[in-house]
Amino acid sequence: MTTPLRFAAIGIDHRHIYGMAANMIDAGCTFVGWATEGHPNTEDGFVERFPDVPRRDAQALLDDPAVDLILLSGIPRDRAGWAVRAMEAGKDVLSDKPGCTTEEQLATLRDTVARTGRIWSIDFSERFEVPAVTRAAELVAEGAIGRVIQTLGIGPHRLNRATRPDWFFERDAYGGILTDIASHQIDQFLFFTGSTDAEVTLARVANYANPDDPGLQDFGEIALQSPKGHGYIRVDWYTPDALPTWGDGRLTILGTEGYIDLRKYVDVGQPGTDHLILVNGDRCERIDASGAGLPFFARLAADVRDRTETAMTQTHVFKVCELSLRAQAMAEAAQA
Repeated sequence: MTTPLRFAAIGIDHRHIYGMAANMIDAGCTFVGWATEGHPNTEDGFVERFPDVPRRDAQALLDDPAVDLILLSGIPRDRAGWAVRAMEAGKDVLSDKPGCTTEEQLATLRDTVARTGRIWSIDFSERFEVPAVTRAAELVAEGAIGRVIQTLGIGPHRLNRATRPDWFFERDAYGGILTDIASHQIDQFLFFTGSTDAEVTLARVANYANPDDPGLQDFGEIALQSPKGHGYIRVDWYTPDALPTWGDGRLTILGTEGYIDLRKYVDVGQPGTDHLILVNGDRCERIDASGAGLPFFARLAADVRDRTETAMTQTHVFKVCELSLRAQAMAEAAQA
């Protein structure tokens, strides 16, 4: 019998760590410890979800030969540094997004992966934690909409000002709205169009609704083009309080023979989540995709064990980060 993969968490400053850890456990892995700086406001919820997992010293987790994988969800500017330390300690890494906030950090991560042979992955949760995206990927692979030529992805979020720590409003801490949130939609564009690179043809950021927080960017947009397709992305912090969830995230996948529309977390007037609308030459239907599963986490565990790339290629991870940082720099240069 194969020994279950053992993982630990360093940094729990973002609530994404809840899903990252829970999904690794669901994939058959064992959660052996966690460490974080201070007492972030995520701590009570974290301990409630994982009451039997001990808090340990971060260096002790890196030195523990029984730990295979390190999960990272600290302050975004700190994640790359911890990833480098983890890989140099012989661990594979699954980071919350953004995995890095500067081009210098990305260059160091590339070098570290090349030197150590470790896996540096990112949980793009708007793909990997959404069953509707799993089903959409299956339909695209089956040829249900022909060749994908465009994705249109939107990532609206609720600000939840009262629960946000100080670093949330510091540009250098979170990396900018395109580096942060829009990395999800860049990932989906590359994945669904089958692109390995892209040109950023438009990039904008702004602060329209929060003038007292000059470090916050509350709106961003990107246009992408590759030899295989086109993409448009809009992200923001404007989700109204009346919406029953944190954001009405959507993805439209346009093919040469049809389209798929995903209403991931809510579809106003309809119960539940993971609404998938498929329209092609033979079908025009709404599909409940909530049972499609989340295969990424089991695949990542297998990749750690087998030294494969079935969950997501390392090249893809680097390219998403590269394009996110490029778009962020372009947008901010236009503001200057």
